[in-house]
Amino acid sequence: MNESQARAEICRIGTSLYMRGYVHASAGNISVRLDDGNILITPTDACLGNLVPQELALINSGGEQINGSPASKTVLLHRGIYSANNQVSCVIHTHASHLVSLSIRGIWNEADILPPITPYYVMKVGHIPFISYRRPGDPEVATMVIECINKAIKTGKPIRGVLLDRLGPVVWHQSPSMASAVLEEL
Repeated sequence: MNESQARAEICRIGTSLYMRGYVHASAGNISVRLDDGNILITPTDACLGNLVPQELALINSGGEQINGSPASKTVLLHRGIYSANNQVSCVIHTHASHLVSLSIRGIWNEADILPPITPYYVMKVGHIPFISYRRPGDPEVATMVIECINKAIKTGKPIRGVLLDRLGPVVWHQSPSMASAVLEEL
């Protein structure tokens, strides 16, 4: 996906998530890894329902911002996911109310927040580990998620997301539409 297409797709996905109530206010972020290894990510404190393509932050492979508004404070998390799994091209984080509530009220277990409800759920979502609370943007979260991804690769248990305690889900996949589908199924 080229940069122009990725900018349009991030804005489209953001609007879709906002219109369907998966995100509200400025809670959440989306990134796409471009073919050249650079990352486009939504700006910090941006409303996903009102994204402007030119304001998306472009980050190079070294983590330096090239252009756009200031990048989301979760950029280290996004970069960590991309570094841990080279098949991933999109990361979406929301503060979806029902999943934040689940993290507060009680999950199934820390290795998998929900039981394998249906074979389709397992095929599309995989396993969703629980990440204990850290403040938004804490670099330790990226380390914890990378550890989950590495463990999943070693054990052969697919994961396409995690649930951050009191902050909501982070999901990823090979394209923005596929990552969005994981979020919807979750």
